[in-house]
Amino acid sequence: MEHVAHLKKDKKLEKIITAPYHELKLHKNIALHLMASIMSQQLNTKVADVIYRRFLNIYNGKEPTPKQVLDTPFETLRAIGLSNAKVSYVQNVARFCIENKITDTKLLAMGNEEVIELLTQIKGVGRWTVEMLLMFTLGREDLFAIDDLGLQNAVVKLYKLKIENKKELREKIIKISAKWSPYRTYACLYLWKWKDNKPVS
Repeated sequence: MEHVAHLKKDKKLEKIITAPYHELKLHKNIALHLMASIMSQQLNTKVADVIYRRFLNIYNGKEPTPKQVLDTPFETLRAIGLSNAKVSYVQNVARFCIENKITDTKLLAMGNEEVIELLTQIKGVGRWTVEMLLMFTLGREDLFAIDDLGLQNAVVKLYKLKIENKKELREKIIKISAKWSPYRTYACLYLWKWKDNKPVS
């Protein structure tokens, strides 16, 4: 796998790249994945899965179109365990996708920053959410989510960074991540995995 050989050139990163190696996949129905990621925010995976199953059950287990979601009464969406704010944000996504004729084809033809610029116009959708969508739904290989605290902490720990100033630290992390290009997404995956498992000495 090309990304493994490239990332292992970084001797510190090499320590944490272990099999099974990651592979990014492209998933269809990108708008629905964006709604799902809003539903799952601040929830553990188990709870998020339950809520998403309940959501699909509204539509007889099938993936709904943005129009079907927008036509679903607010209370019906509240009843599956979503907060008022989350229901509003999910409906905002559906409305935005209809009004701007957002399709998988349209999004796949756009660059990363273009997708971020477009979708962060939706109230309730931040840059980090779109970056996760680009990584895990559109399968983009070269993204580094600098605002992800887990990633920041993993880089600080792995590279033993001793920088107190937040702005300087951010710049240093961006500089380190630049050498992982064009496979920065894979580096993120290994860093997250390492952070959640036992540290490598």
